[in-house]
Amino acid sequence: MNTYLKLTSFFISSFFIQNAIADQPIPLKDYVQATSPDFNRKVLINDIKYPHAIFIADQQLWISERSGDISRLDLKTNKLIATFKIPNVTFTEKGQDGLLGLAFDPKFNKYNHRYIYVSLSIKNPNATDAKFPNQTVIRRYTYNQKTNTLTDEKTLIQGLPSSQDHQAQRLVIGPDQKLYLSIGDQGSNQFSYLTTPNLAQEIPSKLEIRAKNYQKYAGKILRLNLDGSIPRDNPHFNGVTSHIYTVGHRNPQGLSFTPKGVLLESEQGPNTDDEINVIVKGGNYGWPYVAGYQDDSGYAFADYSKYKGDQSALKDLGQNGLRVVPGVPVYQESSWTINNFIKPLKTLFTVPNDHNFNDTACGSMQYICWPTVAASSAYFYRGGKNAIPGWKNVLLVPSLKRGVVFKVQLDDKTHTVSKDSSEVLFRGQDRYRDVAASVDGSTIYVLTDNSGNVQADSGEGTSDLKHPGAVIEFKYAASK
Repeated sequence: MNTYLKLTSFFISSFFIQNAIADQPIPLKDYVQATSPDFNRKVLINDIKYPHAIFIADQQLWISERSGDISRLDLKTNKLIATFKIPNVTFTEKGQDGLLGLAFDPKFNKYNHRYIYVSLSIKNPNATDAKFPNQTVIRRYTYNQKTNTLTDEKTLIQGLPSSQDHQAQRLVIGPDQKLYLSIGDQGSNQFSYLTTPNLAQEIPSKLEIRAKNYQKYAGKILRLNLDGSIPRDNPHFNGVTSHIYTVGHRNPQGLSFTPKGVLLESEQGPNTDDEINVIVKGGNYGWPYVAGYQDDSGYAFADYSKYKGDQSALKDLGQNGLRVVPGVPVYQESSWTINNFIKPLKTLFTVPNDHNFNDTACGSMQYICWPTVAASSAYFYRGGKNAIPGWKNVLLVPSLKRGVVFKVQLDDKTHTVSKDSSEVLFRGQDRYRDVAASVDGSTIYVLTDNSGNVQADSGEGTSDLKHPGAVIEFKYAASK
């Protein structure tokens, strides 16, 4: 049995016997004081229009935008070099669609093996629902260093779910040479998709897979061969083998492998329970029946798609399912039973049922005060010749709502999280979208959103971002 399979088997057995410990929100004062004096902050570039992902390759920082633009930042000159515009990208300016996934072949810097993989939204000519006019596709391009362009476009898979909300679409390549893609629940059960059934627990039939009907891939993490086909050793769900690797996800925006081949994930919860997870083959992560731990604490599943009353009276009261319009079915977390449920490593944050979701401290943007951080990515820090002291087995998770990066310390052997194992770094009045580290490990790069709301130092919500659409460098002060 190889190392990857041994670790997978270990996590399946160990996670079922762990006891959950509820986390409490970090007070605002701790966020305000979070910027570490050990790092020097420098804004390298700003005014990126639709930033989404960054990646270090060829000693340069590659930047993607939801509009389809891919560029490179020369870290020696801080000059931005336009590289390519992915064609046919469909995106809404204030939505969560567009060019999202960005992954580089592990051999990108060697042997002229210059494949770049992307996931993106394009029009779906076969769409029958006006709320879902698009589809998600995965493409592969070849980077031509001489012409500084991407060539040889190849579509690996198409027809994947797409909406304007909860797309996720973090794309990574594992040590097993497989593509892993996170797909959110498409925003079902909230806002303009309030009455749309949630498919995070739905499994496609064999006939649907043969017909390439992938709509039930919503709320899943997929595992694909590099040509887009289904790996033979993928797990079975209800007797069906598909691209699905795990089920029961809400908005899993972060995926990152450790050097030992363990896949870590960050996931946005509803009003509570943003999650940090180990992704286990065949695992079920509970959504929408469970948010965070299965503890009946701070959340219940209100299924608005089954409301039979007057539709004009239907609305989400914003109480995390604990209080709803009469007639909306509500399911407690403990009422859901399944054998392969995987509880999170950590939640940000779990609160009791009497938590006040209408805190006036945030003014009109009350959701900013909810006990969530809007985890936007996940990055396992691998160090280097100038590694930051004490930063071994560290997962970095940027926050859209708080303007911090969470530094989560993991155990070397089990990758579990101890009770007081996270710190907040790099506090700023910005929405942190993605994070990466320099090859030598001395520098952390943070990509910020160009617009949106964040918690100000005063505690209130604000749309006044200090560094919109920027790449901010945090260089360890002791490094040369």
